[in-house]
Amino acid sequence: EVSTEDPETAFCTLANREDLNPEEGSIHHCLYQFTRNEKLTETNKLLCDVCTQRRYGPKKNIKSEKKYVYTNAKKQMLISLAPPILTLHLKRFQQAGFNLRKVNRHIKFPEVIDLAPFCTAKCKNVTEGNTKVLYSLYGVVEHSGTMRSGHYTAYAKMRSMNNHLSDLVLRGQSRQALETEPVKGQWFHISDTHVQAVSTSKVLSSQAYLLFYERLL
Repeated sequence: EVSTEDPETAFCTLANREDLNPEEGSIHHCLYQFTRNEKLTETNKLLCDVCTQRRYGPKKNIKSEKKYVYTNAKKQMLISLAPPILTLHLKRFQQAGFNLRKVNRHIKFPEVIDLAPFCTAKCKNVTEGNTKVLYSLYGVVEHSGTMRSGHYTAYAKMRSMNNHLSDLVLRGQSRQALETEPVKGQWFHISDTHVQAVSTSKVLSSQAYLLFYERLL
């Protein structure tokens, strides 16, 4: 569904994304690429109902599919509703001829991430005037091995209850003043029945497959 937006704000974000200059091989770069502005031209042109009606009149008068008007357009995927829990799934495979090959490259990810440069300026559950949408890392899933076999392990942070998160999940409410630092707690590495306390640096150096963040602001 294509909704009509003010052309001046349709492609605007909460924070200026052009100031990011994201480092290649980082989660910021992945998000920047995923939400980049795309031009739809040639075989990717957009079917325009307004243009069609201007040329041929109401839809009921159109008897042939050839009488639809396609036009050049711009497309951008942005976040319109900031979730209480942010789950990022990294694509860890690529096509190699007729086969799939696992991507083992390390992708840098932070303890606290700001989604504002990837949110629409009219993000529904962000307090007016806020230019930050912050999330704190609390879980990582890692996969070791190949596309044919391997092993999943997880990193999880034991932390105190996040009352703000409860408000968001249960009542959809957001507070004005919140902490902007990572939620304090101890990280653990879980592999089958083995659980071991680890440092934050160990977590941030892992080959992340899934990332779990909870909203701070």
